[in-house]
Amino acid sequence: MPRHFDHIDLRVRRLAEVAVFYESLLPALGFTRRKNVLEGWLEFEAEGDQATEFFGITESAAHVVNENRIAFWAGTPADVDRVAQVAARAGARNIEGPMDYAPGYYAVFFEDPSGNRLEVCYRMRQ
Repeated sequence: MPRHFDHIDLRVRRLAEVAVFYESLLPALGFTRRKNVLEGWLEFEAEGDQATEFFGITESAAHVVNENRIAFWAGTPADVDRVAQVAARAGARNIEGPMDYAPGYYAVFFEDPSGNRLEVCYRMRQ
């Protein structure tokens, strides 16, 4: 099993509020915009010749921010720094880091414009 998840369906208050944010962030993480998207969804998939993991975002008027966090893996600390800059330019809120949080753990934490918690981290096996 080469993949560990198939997809994430994320809810936001208003799709228009986060579209530019995710259209900047997800390609910086290796996802590309899907051409055949469902109405009312932004969908981004990873590169590959076969079915790959994808990230979907849709609107939910009843969306309530909670304490869940989605963490994306980065290949190097420099990748964390690069994506942190993309996130900041795209409108990320409450940015913490990037910095070392523990030995072998370098990360940046932030929220999307709808308040969903995200992280990009470089983590070495201890």
